[in-house]
Amino acid sequence: MTFEAILPQLKAGKKIIRKGWGGAELYVKMVGEGIMDGETLNPYFLINVEGEGYTMFTPTVCDILAKDWEIVE
Repeated sequence: MTFEAILPQLKAGKKIIRKGWGGAELYVKMVGEGIMDGETLNPYFLINVEGEGYTMFTPTVCDILAKDWEIVE
């Protein structure tokens, strides 16, 4: 699946992953808007990596152009 096709699923709360990664990456998820220290927190992506936990995720050009995205059940 392309990034364009899977993005609505990500926005709807689904977890996604690229088949081509094949490493310790478990899934990417979106965190919605919130409030932190009285300020608006804009939506952002997190990636869960086995043994490391969560970190911020910004898709690369290769990720955006890839056709191997899938929903994690």
